[in-house]
Amino acid sequence: MRARQIRALISLLVLAGSLFAVFTMDAKLGLDLKGGTQVVLETKDSDEVKANRESTDKALEVLRRRVDALGVAEPSIARSGDRRIIVELPGLQEPAEAAKVLGRTAQLTFHPVLGDGPAAGPGADKPAEGERELVDEDGLPIRIGKAALTGSGVGGADAGYDLTMGGWYVTVDFRGSGEGEWKKLTGTAACNPVGDPTRRIAIVLDQEVISSPQVDPSVGCDVGIGGGSTQITGSFTEDGAKDLSALISGGALPVPVEIIEQRTVGPTLGQAAIDASRNAAIIGIILTGLFIVLVYRFFGFLATIALASYALISFAALLVLGATLTLPGLAGFVLAIGMAIDANVLVFERAREEYEGPARKNLRTAMNTGYNKAWTAIIDSNVTTLLAAGLLFYFASGPVRGFGVTLSIGVIASMVSALIVARSLTELAANRPALRRRAAVTGIASTGRVRDWIVKKNPDLMARRTLWLSISAVLVVVAIAGIVVRGLNLGIEFTGGRLVEYSTSTPLDPEVAREKVSGVGFPRAIVQSSGEDDITVRASDVSNEDELKIREALSEVGGEVTKLRDELIGPSLGKELRNKAIIALVIALLAQMIYLGIRFRWTFGAAAVAAMFHDVLLVTGAFAWFGRPVDGVFLAAALTIVGLSVNDSVVVFDRVREMWADNPKMPFARICNLATLQTVPRTVNTGLGAMFILAALAVLGGDSLMDFAIALLLGLIVGTLSSVFTATPLAILLQARSNTPPPEPRKPRDKRERERTGDGAVI
Repeated sequence: MRARQIRALISLLVLAGSLFAVFTMDAKLGLDLKGGTQVVLETKDSDEVKANRESTDKALEVLRRRVDALGVAEPSIARSGDRRIIVELPGLQEPAEAAKVLGRTAQLTFHPVLGDGPAAGPGADKPAEGERELVDEDGLPIRIGKAALTGSGVGGADAGYDLTMGGWYVTVDFRGSGEGEWKKLTGTAACNPVGDPTRRIAIVLDQEVISSPQVDPSVGCDVGIGGGSTQITGSFTEDGAKDLSALISGGALPVPVEIIEQRTVGPTLGQAAIDASRNAAIIGIILTGLFIVLVYRFFGFLATIALASYALISFAALLVLGATLTLPGLAGFVLAIGMAIDANVLVFERAREEYEGPARKNLRTAMNTGYNKAWTAIIDSNVTTLLAAGLLFYFASGPVRGFGVTLSIGVIASMVSALIVARSLTELAANRPALRRRAAVTGIASTGRVRDWIVKKNPDLMARRTLWLSISAVLVVVAIAGIVVRGLNLGIEFTGGRLVEYSTSTPLDPEVAREKVSGVGFPRAIVQSSGEDDITVRASDVSNEDELKIREALSEVGGEVTKLRDELIGPSLGKELRNKAIIALVIALLAQMIYLGIRFRWTFGAAAVAAMFHDVLLVTGAFAWFGRPVDGVFLAAALTIVGLSVNDSVVVFDRVREMWADNPKMPFARICNLATLQTVPRTVNTGLGAMFILAALAVLGGDSLMDFAIALLLGLIVGTLSSVFTATPLAILLQARSNTPPPEPRKPRDKRERERTGDGAVI
């Protein structure tokens, strides 16, 4: 079976499998799209138990029972690493409810009450063993003795309502030795007079007295309460009784836990993000498709069909792998559409050269040679993007990790659509005699206006390489000045704190909202407008109770207040994420340099990495000057810029390598200039295709994706220019100072190999 027949068969199988997956499987949406609360807890060492994988697994099982008691539909709870537990609660919009139940250690103990008032002082009788002072449920001090019973003796608990007395209570069932210990404790207390404080039993949860009832007068001295159960009564609300029963039923955590991250997204905001991303994808595909058809005509139309198949293949891969689709993940999915056309542009530009050159007006040979010659550049540019996406998945957290997943899938799917689907379609068309006779309609028969203009002008860009490097150095200084003078507006992911976004029924001026937030104890909170009529509040230390106060204060001037988004990051996690972001960028630069050094030579790798660092620094400086947030989404954009930047440099250096091998005696600067001029059409066409997508995201994506799209637009523009005016001049400079010799001249191919150009590769 010939190679093109294999490609056609693979294309049909991939598309059929993708269609089957799309119509039979449902997408797994993240909480930031379907609405709900995510809580990340970290286990801590206690005096008795060390927080490790084993104790965290035990804590997870306890938390699972507590989550089940909350009654949330389809909750998810899983361990992350050795000491972290991620709890997802779809539909739950009040994180205070989850935090109250999940974060408590639930150390339940039962104590004899030794008396009212403060503990024994100087001159008083010697205090009893284990005696200490607490405050009862009415706020009065009581003295309690050593615990006579712990939560390990409790089998379960249920909340109930007493219709006669009109109050909520909790029934506690005992198990094992707990039944006998409870009977002994209540029997001893029953020996004291009715009404005496020593007839009380203190029930303590997490060092707090939740109830201290008197033993009923019907209970005899040294007899106690048997039957294996009892009722805890007190001033319970319905929620309080249910929460307490859930805690008792769940059992005690083996180690304390701390909430280090908390995210809540309203369902309306998630649906708006889905709609915006879908519209951006549709508009982006249409605009990119129209542009490619305008430039490459009929073959561009076939590439657009392959582009649509990319969207199908990529989405099907997400479904098959069971990947969770998050808001940044949607952005990655949409962005990869723009990047998917890059491979087709590389091939078509190569085919144009071949049609006018060695192919001698042979459409089929020109296309096959175009695919073969563009192969290495396509692989190298996509591998570097995959490196950045992989680092993002490893070092990022929360929804931003989804961007790394979808971007990786998108890159792989784009290669399949371009090198298999698009190639099958263009090969089928190129073999049609009617099309070969009318080669002008294919878009390959002419070199294009941009290339013709460049050939006519033939500018020597590299002759002014010192000027270009000087301009780059000035821009770097301006960027650094912005970071130093203005500082970076770090998001809560990197600083810790809380960010809440509200929607008000009455449009609210940020200054009025700021006064209200300040009035409830947060004078240093950052209050800003978001979108058209929404308000965001950001502060360093806001508890769930504080958030409720802020919401109530805003309702006084804004009418009905709806919480759209709520993100809380602990300071320790913020520091960790900040350090990880720096490490990720450093490793990304080193990984790209090593890869390029292996694939090309160290001078090329060093030049490309320096240009990458230049690009990221310029975008970061721009965000500093304009005060835009530098957060987890910006990290995703920065690592993507690394991939985009090296993508352009790889295409130029791939052409330099090829031309240098054919002309080893030609001056290196001259080769670099020719390679740059020959790759400009590809750079322009690919850049415009990606810009359509990013512009659609910036306009339609809302505030949540606007900064992401702006960062990538800046990175795309800077990266496109730096590949020509920074990376290539640096490569010339480094090569001149190195002792590395030119490559060996390539051996001419024999006649048989030239005749079968295009069928030498399977893909």
